[in-house]
Amino acid sequence: MKTPEKHPQEEERLKALKSYKILDTLPEETYDNITKIASQICQTPIALVSLIDEDRQWFKSAQGLGATETPRMYAFCAHAILDIDNTLVVPDATKDERFHDNPLVTGDPNVTFYAGVPLVNEDGLPLGTLCVIDNKPKQLTKEQVETLKILSDQVITLLELRRKKDRLETVNDELKSTNQDLEKFATTAAHDIKSPLGNISLLADLLNERMENKMDDNEKEFLSMIKQSADRLGDMVEGLLAYSKSSKLEKITPTNVDLWEFREKFEQLIGNKSSFQLNWNTDLSNIKVNISALEQVLLNLVVNAIKYNDKNVPEIEIGIQEDQHFLHFYVKDNGPGIAKEDQVRIFELFETINKEDRYGKQGSGIGLTTVKKVVELLGGKISIHSDKNQGTRFDFSLPRFG
Repeated sequence: MKTPEKHPQEEERLKALKSYKILDTLPEETYDNITKIASQICQTPIALVSLIDEDRQWFKSAQGLGATETPRMYAFCAHAILDIDNTLVVPDATKDERFHDNPLVTGDPNVTFYAGVPLVNEDGLPLGTLCVIDNKPKQLTKEQVETLKILSDQVITLLELRRKKDRLETVNDELKSTNQDLEKFATTAAHDIKSPLGNISLLADLLNERMENKMDDNEKEFLSMIKQSADRLGDMVEGLLAYSKSSKLEKITPTNVDLWEFREKFEQLIGNKSSFQLNWNTDLSNIKVNISALEQVLLNLVVNAIKYNDKNVPEIEIGIQEDQHFLHFYVKDNGPGIAKEDQVRIFELFETINKEDRYGKQGSGIGLTTVKKVVELLGGKISIHSDKNQGTRFDFSLPRFG
């Protein structure tokens, strides 16, 4: 018996094999299907996906064989991987000086015929073989050998997909960890920033009250600018926090929502009903939806419709319909509308169309970006329909449950 030599790039080969994280894993139907096909086409009782480890050959799939591994020193496949360009064919191992006294030939499973195609990865390193075995002498046709090569390519494809999937999962886990760290940092930083900003705004108010008669117009304007800047930065911090946390909304379980109760609570959230008119247009009484996401989206759209309205009494209409798969919503107002050329920018982060709202405050340009992120994260879509001086309508959908 001739003991197989080590591969010239044995260290790199073993490192590559371990990178697939497949050794000692459970059987999988996709690999078993390949060995079944190989066995049927080559008309052999045994077909294997064999991977060569440091001191053994381990079978990812073993058609017609009860063993899961054998010592490497006896493995025909350990010889096959030494020539990656050719299929190792042994017509009669009992007459081959390399194998005639091999325990796998003289004993169970009585290997007589062997044909193995090296499983070569993208870097040109052999991981093992796809092989077929019989306990009597045999020859394969040219077509059978070609089919065996094609099937070996499929094994490599499965292995590469497995490695890429594992890498993606690792990257995803790392991203989740990074996002958690960033969110923790953002929350802490936001708290640390909001407190001094609140103090600045409060001090500006106190100075204005105490020094009002002692300041000239320029000094009053500077003080007003300080307060406005502090308030705006505070709003931006709040907006960024809401944007960063919006991804969590996807994990909230949809619940049954009584629309009349939701309407009452929603209007309480907005407050000051005398300053605007809010109408609801729906024949539905109950819906099943991610309530937190719906509340956040509607609140952003309705508050914007009020803040940026140029009419004495802003009029807003909320519509709700459903089809087999989605709930469809719209928020329509009687405001100044949005020019066509500006509509492509309104969902972009930090983009603002109006310099000031009806209360003299400048927006952060985060609210509509958050709305779009939430809607699309949940599998819905959002669009805008508006003309200058004709009001604005936002249409969005959310998945329907139940």
